[in-house]
Amino acid sequence: MASRELQAALDAARAAAEVIQGYYRRNLTVTIKADKSPVTEADVRAEETIQEVLQARFPGYGFYGEESGQHAMDADNIWVVDPLDGTKSFVRETPFFSTQIALLRAGKLVLGVSNASVYGEIAWAEQGGGAFLNGERLHVSAIGQLAQAFISTGNLKSLAASGAGWARFGALAARVSRLRGYGDFLHYHLLARGALDAVLESDVNVLDIAALTVIVREAGGTVTELAGGEIGLDSTTILATNGALHAPVLAAMQR
Repeated sequence: MASRELQAALDAARAAAEVIQGYYRRNLTVTIKADKSPVTEADVRAEETIQEVLQARFPGYGFYGEESGQHAMDADNIWVVDPLDGTKSFVRETPFFSTQIALLRAGKLVLGVSNASVYGEIAWAEQGGGAFLNGERLHVSAIGQLAQAFISTGNLKSLAASGAGWARFGALAARVSRLRGYGDFLHYHLLARGALDAVLESDVNVLDIAALTVIVREAGGTVTELAGGEIGLDSTTILATNGALHAPVLAAMQR
């Protein structure tokens, strides 16, 4: 049984999907923000829709949105929202974009919804309640050896420029069974359902990964920053694994 918070997040994500689908493949005007990332009217309207749903049901909660910024960040409970994660894919008319909604309670991520409506997948999880994809329970793989592992990567620019870090990644890549680059929501959904064994990214925004962090953890996986630290609002790297491979991958990246 979904909590009131989870139901609100699901309702908000589905309402945002209706907004986004109305703009998809409509040759939208693209604006470049100060951080050089693109934004469209779909991003803005979807976030407004999410905020309306969540604030109507939980008016005392804070809100941290990709487009509107931070509001009431001293609240015990804060919604963490990327209304259209994968705007570049959205603009190029490829289906690798999603709506991400998480809940941060007393500094801990406790709830996540990842809705990739055009792709046909919605995943959700709540702390202690397990993870689900299109209503089916999720669980990570049991692969424990790097030689058998499927690893997916994304957003590796800073790692590629890091010299020693890039060399360590290259050595790791040579040890695994398959290296892929699914990106965005997709490789986390695949990880949570056991089709991948690890995901590694070096250039992310917490808004992109907050909900997915909860989903992977509730599916039995482990999620940290690439250096092993806890995921927080300032995180810019991520290592998500099936748990069994977390220590080996961390060790390989830190040698």
